[in-house]
Amino acid sequence: MKIPSQSPAPRPRPLRLEDVDLADPGFWRLPRPVRLASFALLRRLEAPAYFGGPGQGFYAVVRHADVREASRRPDRFASAPGVTTPEPAAWAKAVFGNSMVNMDGEEHAALRRIVSRAFSPRLLAAAEENVRATARRIVDEMLVERPVDFVSAVASRMPYEVICDLLGIPAAYRPRIAERVNQASQNAGVSRPLADRLRMPGRGLRALAHMQLMMARLARERRRRPAEDLISALVSADVNGQALTSRQLGAFFSLLLVAGVETTRNAIAHGLALLTGHPDQRDLLASDFERRADGAVDEIVRHSTPIIQFRRTVTAACELGGRAFSPGDKAVLFYASANRDESVFTDPDVFDITRSPNPHLGYGGGGPHYCLGAHLARQEMKALFHELLTRPRELRAVGLPELVDSSFDNRVRALRFAFEPS
Repeated sequence: MKIPSQSPAPRPRPLRLEDVDLADPGFWRLPRPVRLASFALLRRLEAPAYFGGPGQGFYAVVRHADVREASRRPDRFASAPGVTTPEPAAWAKAVFGNSMVNMDGEEHAALRRIVSRAFSPRLLAAAEENVRATARRIVDEMLVERPVDFVSAVASRMPYEVICDLLGIPAAYRPRIAERVNQASQNAGVSRPLADRLRMPGRGLRALAHMQLMMARLARERRRRPAEDLISALVSADVNGQALTSRQLGAFFSLLLVAGVETTRNAIAHGLALLTGHPDQRDLLASDFERRADGAVDEIVRHSTPIIQFRRTVTAACELGGRAFSPGDKAVLFYASANRDESVFTDPDVFDITRSPNPHLGYGGGGPHYCLGAHLARQEMKALFHELLTRPRELRAVGLPELVDSSFDNRVRALRFAFEPS
């Protein structure tokens, strides 16, 4: 009997520049490898490409050197009026306070000085010990309860509990604040049907309002009865006669709770998936954790890049990456692309915890907006992975992370995991 021949599967069509549209919500639903390949195409262009309609679009800044330079030139590439899309409305800033990430110049510097003064050496030393204790407790409970989703059971809990302890948020407040944080952040950069787009902004704003009301109540309590926590330090901070107003305090709490929790949670989740998928790197880390931990954290952050992009507004005529910019132009800094730049990182798609140097831009490109919580995030990741890798259980992800299609952050919705005796 003659067996009919089977024709080979057609080869996928090579990615073309005309297929790439970063302004199209459909682009962010493509598989992540396709998006990364698209950024590689854009990096080879002579100058940043423009996406979107006339007057409403943006220039995509995708090369490492250009993202870094724009980050360090806030006099030309400003964070105001907002770094996210859509930009925050003026009335929302008036009601909720303006976030530090949307400020420039002396306004930003003054607020950052006040916040930095509150992080006293004694407070930071206590926070370091608490980070280690929190990691031990979370892993202890994980081994007893045997959950199936790593994100909810471990990755989300670690940064949230550390932040709450640092702030001094009472246990009774925490479940409600956690719910508000999730509501405020879960749809950032996500393409949604029209009906959801009409509903979700209201839900997100209500979540911020409830969160700030709780923070205002706590601030009043700490002014009356100070404690050894960040809320007490912030409500009494005085730098050259300046202190935080109620709106500034609320905006900072929202930034710390939403940004500080979400970015670290996603880095931790991606970290477990990467170490599971690269057992040689996992074994290398476990064999000499103290020596390899810093390199592992840097490589996890570089490879996963929890924050995909931030927006800047051009304030004066200038040039960047071969492109002439005019006042009012929008430039989007794509950290996810900069962290895969072949001119900076050898074999950028390879996960290598020994990579050195590793000048990733996962905490921003430097300059005045370098992430204020970078040190704390690194501590959290090192403490947690130390516990996960040194217990007599082999922890591993089961399958791939369940990602959220977002243009803003590399968010992990869920990640199944299992652990068994080594």
